[in-house]
Amino acid sequence: MAMGVLLAVAGCGSDGDDTPDTASGSLEQLAARARCRPEVQTDAAELRQATCDNGARHYVFVTFTNARGQAEWLDEANDYGGTYLVGTSWVAVGGAQDISALRKRLGGTVVAAAGMHGHGGGHQGGGAGMEMG
Repeated sequence: MAMGVLLAVAGCGSDGDDTPDTASGSLEQLAARARCRPEVQTDAAELRQATCDNGARHYVFVTFTNARGQAEWLDEANDYGGTYLVGTSWVAVGGAQDISALRKRLGGTVVAAAGMHGHGGGHQGGGAGMEMG
């Protein structure tokens, strides 16, 4: 799978800004660090997904049990476009401003997906079949 071909990296690692080291941990630990309460949507063996709202900001967190699952998810999500914050075993999805704010808490790499999918107007800001509400 050619995940890296169409994904544009918009802020790799720490380049002198105040970005912390990339966070790790469970979905609940990431949400706590983001200061939001997760509502688990998917609790499967290979991944967990939750919406996370703190009033001002809205995210979708997805945690993965292995790098292959994360790479496949990102490859599929690339078709839908959107902005992602990518960590070692997790991805956060949200609007560009929300992701920028979240990066200050969780570290990670901001990725903008190409959005090559043929759905007219579908899946705005989401990924891999997710709708952002």
